[in-house]
Amino acid sequence: MADSSQEKPAEEKVEENAVSPPQPPPPPAKEMKTIVLTGFGGLKMVKVQKKPEVTPTEGEVLIRVKACGLNFLDLMVRQGVMDNPPKTPVVMGFECSGEVEGLGENTAGFNVGDRVIGFVNFCAWAELVAVPAHLVFKMPDNMSFQDGAALPMNYLAAYIMLFDIGGLRKGQSVFVHSTGGGVGHAVTQLCKTLENVTLFGTASYHKHEALKGTVNHLFDHVVDYSQEIRKVSPEGVDIFLDSVCGEDANKGIALLRPMGKYILYGSSSVVTGETKSFFSFAKSWWQVDKISPIKLFDENKVIAGFQLRQLLFKQGQHEYIRSIMDKLFMFYNQGKIRPMIDSAWAFEDVGEAMQKLHDRKNIGKVILDPSLQPKPKAAAPPETVRTDSISEDQAKEKEQGTGE
Repeated sequence: MADSSQEKPAEEKVEENAVSPPQPPPPPAKEMKTIVLTGFGGLKMVKVQKKPEVTPTEGEVLIRVKACGLNFLDLMVRQGVMDNPPKTPVVMGFECSGEVEGLGENTAGFNVGDRVIGFVNFCAWAELVAVPAHLVFKMPDNMSFQDGAALPMNYLAAYIMLFDIGGLRKGQSVFVHSTGGGVGHAVTQLCKTLENVTLFGTASYHKHEALKGTVNHLFDHVVDYSQEIRKVSPEGVDIFLDSVCGEDANKGIALLRPMGKYILYGSSSVVTGETKSFFSFAKSWWQVDKISPIKLFDENKVIAGFQLRQLLFKQGQHEYIRSIMDKLFMFYNQGKIRPMIDSAWAFEDVGEAMQKLHDRKNIGKVILDPSLQPKPKAAAPPETVRTDSISEDQAKEKEQGTGE
């Protein structure tokens, strides 16, 4: 009986054993440049790194970043001296401006190519960022990308504190620290939208000439500004905006006139050196006197706190924020406000930019621009050749006592 399993023809065997042609490798993932906090500490913990490009998910707008804002808050993040610090490594930054490059589902109202401002809870310092649509705002046509990155956090904070918490009215008086900084500059401009508002402020002495005309009464922070204010306004001030905390909190509350409002919105006194100081951190809070509600009741004073990050990312006040942004855009179009740009830096120079902010040398907003080229690094000094060096032969002669 013949074997039913007949041998296959040679041609079929060849086809069966043939190796399939190699498939082309998948294209490499596109990468973007980012600024990453690799751990808490000094400037060396902030590094420029390449990461895979992000894509928008449902409800997100993808922004090609043109400019980013650098804030004192970013220095506090770097040092880890803030409530609920992020897990590292993390891409830094909270605000940016740029053009819409992509859209997830359910992002009605936006189109590719729109010029926009975006808020994000970290990850803004990158060439691309995916932002929830409710935190994206179309920029006025005449607004530059640098202005777009300089305006949101500083002017939002200033507006809300002055008008919504402080209830500022014409004829009143305001005190603000660091008038040469981003928030301080915003406060000076917004106060001018009302008649006869008297503005007191502090700034480093070397900034006074540049700030002349923006503040009615300007003092160096090292002087006893509370005593100087009393000379001008014996009753004190109506609104005291405090970004320092520590002993300045006590001065601010004491300076309030009846019906006055003290508003704490920062604690820059905890940032002293390049890295976290537990002593400065503790001192900032030890120096604040205990506040008695009965004393506030007797003196007709109000104490308030304001943290924009909480309002933006934790407390869901998106419609409220959008209404304030609309007012700020209106003021911008009317020419009543214009961010002052101190300087713009390449991503690779973020350390120098942070140091300038830390040293309080900026007048206005410090911007990071991913399109800028880094500054050329200083060349290493040439090696010096010792003129008193001797040859090997001379050394041997010396050892043998024959050298002169």
